[in-house]
Amino acid sequence: MAKQGYHHGNLRQALVDASLKLIEEKGPTGFTLSEAAKEAGVTPAAVYRHFQGREDLIAEAARQGFEIFADVMDHAYNGGHPSALAAFEATGRAYLAFARKFPGHYVAMFESGVNIAGHPELARAANRARATQEAAAAKLSEHLPPERRPPAAMFAAHVQAMSHGIVELNARGRPGTRAPFAPEDLLETGIGIYLRGLGLLPPDR
Repeated sequence: MAKQGYHHGNLRQALVDASLKLIEEKGPTGFTLSEAAKEAGVTPAAVYRHFQGREDLIAEAARQGFEIFADVMDHAYNGGHPSALAAFEATGRAYLAFARKFPGHYVAMFESGVNIAGHPELARAANRARATQEAAAAKLSEHLPPERRPPAAMFAAHVQAMSHGIVELNARGRPGTRAPFAPEDLLETGIGIYLRGLGLLPPDR
């Protein structure tokens, strides 16, 4: 059954799908190319027709993940929100939803240690995803005085770090690892504290 993709000329994608399954089960460094080949139903030698090695295979999984992620973030940000704050918060929720729905891609993208700069197509996909997050941050903070306005890239990175931490607290839904609060609630309150610190939200009374 697994070899069906190969006979239809789709060995490359079959190997990516196999790697995503193994990443979910064992982590990005917990499997070999031979295991990926076995999962895809081909010989280990067949892998090298499409990938130089395991990092190259994981990089392609990450690239595909960033393409999906960029589309998800674009859709969230451009959803006809009533305010810049609502649009910004939507991108945060989209981040959590992506991690939940695409755990293999998420790990390949953010936890595999793959050299993004060393893979031009991966870098382009990652930059497209990052651009939406930075646009949301820039729009939300554009009315701050320049001396109090963080660079959009830093602003976006702070929120991404917060989002990533929340994903890890919930371990992408694995039993026994959930935080005592819903991920969306943690993110909303964390963003609220951050934005109040910047003066973008009024203080709590």
